[in-house]
Amino acid sequence: MSLHLLYLIFVRLCGWLILLSRSSASKDAELLVLRHEVAVLRWTHPRRRLDWADRAVMAALIRLLPGRLRAPAGHTRHRPAVAPSPGHQAGTGKRQPK
Repeated sequence: MSLHLLYLIFVRLCGWLILLSRSSASKDAELLVLRHEVAVLRWTHPRRRLDWADRAVMAALIRLLPGRLRAPAGHTRHRPAVAPSPGHQAGTGKRQPK
């Protein structure tokens, strides 16, 4: 058991050393490839629609979570605010003259 743990620690440390030696361009390329793989997987395997039984189980499980971990009523997911484009004034929707 301890030999297996030492092996896992050694492999993890070697992985970190390899990451430190890589250039930022290769890290960026890897991120782009991984994002593309995720996009392809989402396209080929669309999200499963939940039926009423699934929703009932999820609701029961969510009630077991502490209050600080639960989303407020009516909010199922957090969506970050979208930053306005540089050509728009904040709050109006009219373009600024150039």
